[in-house]
Amino acid sequence: MAGWIIPPPHPPTKSADEFAAERRRKVESLEERGLLGSPGIKAALLKVRREDFIPPEYRDYAYDEVPLPLPGACATISCPHSYPLFYEPLGLDRGHRFLEVGTGSGYGAAIAREVVGEEGLVVSVELDPLTHEFARRNLADAGYHDVLLVLGDGARGYAAAAPYDRVAVTAACDDVPPPLLAQLRAGGRAIAPLYEDSRQVLTLVTKGPDGVTRRASLCDVLYVGLRRLEGAEPIPRTASRAPPRRGGSR
Repeated sequence: MAGWIIPPPHPPTKSADEFAAERRRKVESLEERGLLGSPGIKAALLKVRREDFIPPEYRDYAYDEVPLPLPGACATISCPHSYPLFYEPLGLDRGHRFLEVGTGSGYGAAIAREVVGEEGLVVSVELDPLTHEFARRNLADAGYHDVLLVLGDGARGYAAAAPYDRVAVTAACDDVPPPLLAQLRAGGRAIAPLYEDSRQVLTLVTKGPDGVTRRASLCDVLYVGLRRLEGAEPIPRTASRAPPRRGGSR
């Protein structure tokens, strides 16, 4: 995992009370840094026990700002700040239909499910069977039985539940795959780390009523690359886009 130093694995030692205190401090820190402002996202981060979505040997590091390994090829759970970093610009809110590409541990889907509520929908697509199964168990154990988990090529999205109000791609790609934009409702938003030369730039995409997309660059990030099914046809870059607009760093 280039760019990050992974802490050494060891058996978990922290109590539930210690984790709860770390969770509160993490949310306070995210607010102080200006990364967290939405009451709904804040409530979700306070409620969902991140430690329950991490392999036991890395559980004690649940609230450290470091990605941690998961079962599956090149699979990680992102740093704690990554979730408001994505969900705040999206404006994720109650009632939204939300598509996540890259389920990982299932933690992001659990946060999103808390935010969108029972009247919303969370669909999460994962390519790796081991990672998919790890997330399925975690979400089931945490009581999130109505999150729709799909084992498949995330670049193709999940048309059966479209259209979506919000889409998050949690892996770096050249551009937001056109099938995901096609499944995005007019007026909806998508977010993804996009390659720009040697950088990855977190980019917010807004789809206008005419189908034209506008982009705002938010900040530099570092994510694993978007994986495709073996033998999958390359997805071309979309031509329906306006010139990028540079936004402030978060």
